[in-house]
Amino acid sequence: MRTLFVAVQVVIGLALAAERPQVTVNPLAGPYVPAYPVKVSASGRYLVDQNNVPFMMVGDAPQALIGNLSESLADAYFADREAHGFNTLWINLLCTTYTGCNKAGTTYDGLSPFTRGNSPRNYDLSKPNETYFKRVDDMLHLAANHHLQVFLDPIETGGWLITLQSNGATKAYQFGQYLGNRYKNFQNIVWMSGNDFQTWKTTSDDAVVLAVAQGIRSFDSNHIQTTELNYELSSSLDDNRWAPLLGLNSAYTYYPTYDEVLHAYNQASSIPTFLVEAHYESETVGGCCEESGTPKILRLQEYWSMLSGATGQLYGNHYTWTITNSWLYANIDTLGVTQLGYWKAFFASRPWYNLIPDQTHIVVTAGYGNYNGTGALGTNTYVTTARTPDGALVVLYAPVSTTLQVDMTKLAGTTTANWFDPANGTYTPVAGSPFANTGTRSFTTPGNNSAGDTDWVLVLESPII
Repeated sequence: MRTLFVAVQVVIGLALAAERPQVTVNPLAGPYVPAYPVKVSASGRYLVDQNNVPFMMVGDAPQALIGNLSESLADAYFADREAHGFNTLWINLLCTTYTGCNKAGTTYDGLSPFTRGNSPRNYDLSKPNETYFKRVDDMLHLAANHHLQVFLDPIETGGWLITLQSNGATKAYQFGQYLGNRYKNFQNIVWMSGNDFQTWKTTSDDAVVLAVAQGIRSFDSNHIQTTELNYELSSSLDDNRWAPLLGLNSAYTYYPTYDEVLHAYNQASSIPTFLVEAHYESETVGGCCEESGTPKILRLQEYWSMLSGATGQLYGNHYTWTITNSWLYANIDTLGVTQLGYWKAFFASRPWYNLIPDQTHIVVTAGYGNYNGTGALGTNTYVTTARTPDGALVVLYAPVSTTLQVDMTKLAGTTTANWFDPANGTYTPVAGSPFANTGTRSFTTPGNNSAGDTDWVLVLESPII
């Protein structure tokens, strides 16, 4: 969540407006629909659906949706995201000013989540309002109708930690039990606790948030859980008290994403990593520097993350995380969404789930720039590279102009080489391709891409017959 860095528009009454998969399925070949709920693959490195089909997370973050939208507007939003190829949404079950809703935590039309109290400061977690939670049920069903899974935050800590503190661990656990029992049979859920959880190192704060998750697990073992800790840099497993509950490691950063995703990837080989939050489109946030979520910054985040071991990511947009008044009219089908579609098509058409980050530069031996995990994104030069163990596929993302030295012996055989323009989704064959898998070969980025920027993807493919 973003309120430390940007002014939130509070909207009331918005209704006015390295293993082979066990089952081989190409998600682009026809109307493939994931069989939810997702689970961890046998390798522990990526998500799969119930048919063991690799699941690449393509997510958006409409955090304030339950509080700020009517069911009809939510359905329209879900339809749009389905049409653009999204499969995941981050939605907060409870919403207040911290995530763009009203300060009472009620819906746009006045539904309160609890029947005792009148704000997050004094709500009684043991008194859930059936009418409110029926609204939540309906929203989840609508999302399922559009084949969307929901990362459902049970009580986000940016705005509702005060509620957990005032209620205590026992009521927090019981509230988790209520949620786990209510939603255990909803197929399209992943539980995601936290949200800018800055004080997780404070034992008493961590205990009440953890109590909700433990309460959920006591009734619901059908859905995996994760947690988002603190900006500007964190991963779920930084808090080892959560480790027994986690099925996903969430990387959160306003710095170059490869660094934190690789950190999360290297923390555990038994659960996948994904990029939960970074720079959002049309918004400026910190890190080392104040940088805006421009199309170039979004591309950096997307390709760096995927080539650093992520099982996908949540994209975000200033106008859709709070669902502000203008979202429906001018700020939903953006250039960032279009680019994300190119990113999805590029990876989903290849065995992305078998890619292993080239952390020691055995594939790209020179020209890979400077690794700087705490600097600005826009001036970062680091080239991320990943390779499948069989040598059939190598993918490199170069954020700036460079000449890359590639050890061609790491490819399985005769290799086809193409430059992929991440700004418009087109390919340009490398002159002289295909190449033998012998020696070292130089590849120089081809100048400016279609957006006038210098970032390119090099894809080397050597089909195994």
